[in-house]
Amino acid sequence: MKTDRLIGILSVLLQKDKTTAPELAEQFEVSRRTINRDIEALCMAGIPIQTLRGPDGGIRIMDGYRMDRTILTSKDMQMILAGLRSLDSVSGSRYYSQLMEKIQTGSSEFISGKDSILIDLSSWYRDSLAPKIETIQDAIELKKTIRFQYYSPGGDTEREIEPYYLIFKWTSWYVYGYCFLRNDFRLFKLNRMDSIAHAASFKGDREVPMPDLSDKKVFPAKDRVKAVFDPSMKWQLVEEYGAGSFTEMDDGSLLFEHEYADDEGLLAWMLSCRDKVTVLEPERIRDMLYQITSELARRYEGERK
Repeated sequence: MKTDRLIGILSVLLQKDKTTAPELAEQFEVSRRTINRDIEALCMAGIPIQTLRGPDGGIRIMDGYRMDRTILTSKDMQMILAGLRSLDSVSGSRYYSQLMEKIQTGSSEFISGKDSILIDLSSWYRDSLAPKIETIQDAIELKKTIRFQYYSPGGDTEREIEPYYLIFKWTSWYVYGYCFLRNDFRLFKLNRMDSIAHAASFKGDREVPMPDLSDKKVFPAKDRVKAVFDPSMKWQLVEEYGAGSFTEMDDGSLLFEHEYADDEGLLAWMLSCRDKVTVLEPERIRDMLYQITSELARRYEGERK
């Protein structure tokens, strides 16, 4: 606990020109005496901290201080810069680029080699995604609720939430917050959100559980599909589910069995495979595919007459 607090105090001092012991005591919920001992510990660790007395006094790190090389290695710096660069790929401003420049200043002599990790978190929707992320980030920082139009398989709804986390997972961006419509915490996909705007202020004193982002929690298994794929679809099965997700039959076809979360998603995937897949189970999915393809055949036959 003390180590976490020391790192936290150092982070505050690196970000602010000056602070005070009472401010730190309040922020970390400890006594001023404890803060004074922590400052002494940081000084003993080699951090050049100055304590200034008087009306304009306070605690600050000496001008020109840079982290010692022994704290961050060349590899550490490359990982930090790769992370910042990935955030810059969805940023609507130059904030992360400027932050990278600050970190690199005076550090280039021990950042060896070229960048070996390049991460792009943007998508086909980058132009609309960056403003959404920026609006939500500001709302989280300012403790503002956000209102937006949400489009989902269940229909279109107007939502207002207290936002707490921006999350990148399953190749998409989400916001996690307390939804006033459902009176519970919910995960919303940014690509399905529109007309996002700040609304009312909120206290931020709600007990917020960490979002459970496990596949079993967010996409609980509904049923199990069994299907036979054409050999030409091997690359897609490997890409989506791994090389161990199917059994290669004597005729070269691929027997695939896997749990799935919802009928609509499974139907969309099977239809995208065209005539390269035959669903064996469940029977319900076979019937739905038959109905969909029959209706499509009737529609296009009518247009050709």
